[in-house]
Amino acid sequence: MNVSAHLDSDTGEEAATVSDPGLVVAVDGPSGAGKSSASRGAATELGLRYLDTGSMYRALTWWLLDRGVDPGDTGTVGALAAEPRIEVGTDPQVPWVRVDGTDITSVIRTREVTDAVSAVAAVPRVRAHLIAQQRDIIAMAGGIVAEGRDIGTVVAPDAPVKVYLTAAGAERASRRAAETSGSPAATRIDQDRRDRLDSAQSGKADDAVEIDSTSLSLDQVIAVIVRLAREYSGVPHPRHQSR
Repeated sequence: MNVSAHLDSDTGEEAATVSDPGLVVAVDGPSGAGKSSASRGAATELGLRYLDTGSMYRALTWWLLDRGVDPGDTGTVGALAAEPRIEVGTDPQVPWVRVDGTDITSVIRTREVTDAVSAVAAVPRVRAHLIAQQRDIIAMAGGIVAEGRDIGTVVAPDAPVKVYLTAAGAERASRRAAETSGSPAATRIDQDRRDRLDSAQSGKADDAVEIDSTSLSLDQVIAVIVRLAREYSGVPHPRHQSR
């Protein structure tokens, strides 16, 4: 698969210099735990790049669906995994996703893609391609917060800072429903289904710090991640003291 990351800032702001140029902050956890918002916020505060690994699986899923490929046909999905050129922007303030030059940042969040992405992400050839590319992106980023389901266990097991972000099932469903304007009950059913499908690709690293965000605000979660990063790796003070 052709995947590239754009490291330039789309906002025109220059990221703060990181004292440890190899700093990787791995953020894992189930859907609805707040990984994306917390990871983007922490990356901004720390002056690091940001990688949403889930968006890469969604991008491939969108491309397959757009061509009428059955996401359950593992043979075809695996055979086509290397076809599209997937690009991701790593500016935490304006991350974007493109496939073959087309911006698909919004469309990869549709219900159709959400319903199919777990099946695509479980295909071994897909995972092999994307994990290799994710590692390349992390290696050339010069410091990054990467979020997903297996960053600390598979993609970047040597990351000096690992976080496992979770929350009570009902709270996760409520948050997701608010984002999608859906029913909390229906969202909980879909969430449980995705958790089951994604269980093989999900895991908490033994040395990860678990953060239960059930009763925490977004700012509080970001503050914990920033504190851990500064304690473990000596990163500079955040560029913004408040959000």
